[in-house]
Amino acid sequence: MTAKKILFLLGVGATLLSTNAVANETDARAIMEKVDARDDGKTLEQDMLMVLIDKNGKERTRDLKSYSKDKGEDEQKTMFFKSPADVKNTAFLTYDYDDSAKDDDQWLYLPALKKVKRIPSTDKSSSFMGSDFSYFDMTNRDLDDYNFKILKDTKVRGHDAWMIESTPNNQKVIDESGYEKTIAIVRKDNYVVVRAINFLTNGKKKYLDLKRIREENGVWLIDEMTMTTKKGKRTLHKTILKFDNVTLNGDISDDVFTTRRLEKGL
Repeated sequence: MTAKKILFLLGVGATLLSTNAVANETDARAIMEKVDARDDGKTLEQDMLMVLIDKNGKERTRDLKSYSKDKGEDEQKTMFFKSPADVKNTAFLTYDYDDSAKDDDQWLYLPALKKVKRIPSTDKSSSFMGSDFSYFDMTNRDLDDYNFKILKDTKVRGHDAWMIESTPNNQKVIDESGYEKTIAIVRKDNYVVVRAINFLTNGKKKYLDLKRIREENGVWLIDEMTMTTKKGKRTLHKTILKFDNVTLNGDISDDVFTTRRLEKGL
């Protein structure tokens, strides 16, 4: 074989590899677009039980009421803490904008201070009320901020799924989220992210697991989910969220999603 033929074949091989890589990225992006576009209802009202578990297994529980509502392409969410006494009447509000040019707005009402505090973007990687979820986790991710790649086909709890890696394509997202990358498990039958590993910039990892989900009128709802923070194999903290008394597509007043309502409470 001549040197020219070898170079030609090498060029074909490189082209095929490049083409496969592009196809992989395109397919991964298309999958995540379907995840993002999945119907999650116009409104959702539910009770939440938050269980915080420290490294020694000690548990603390918190009862909440949450509301969410679509406003055009945007989404608004409010959470009210009902108990225990040390967090009672604390409230949290998020405006999740579809426009990638706008930063999502978040506010926290602290009854001890009788003040609504706006969460700056520099604080969004910090813990939400002592849980393993961050303020950043409380909003939807903008697909344009990430590069996606299918790692492999897999199974989760007997269902076929994709394993997809998402990597931020700009430093601002890394700084704001605290995540270097995420590996998500997406079920093929319903486009729900049922598991994910978030790789933090400080070397820790946060493991998301949707333990129980169910379908109601074409909408997939979460009954129980966990987020576990680990360093190596050592568990540092775990948060369990359980949802009950769910009302899908009911009537929720716009007044619920205002900073004034945060101060007023339930």
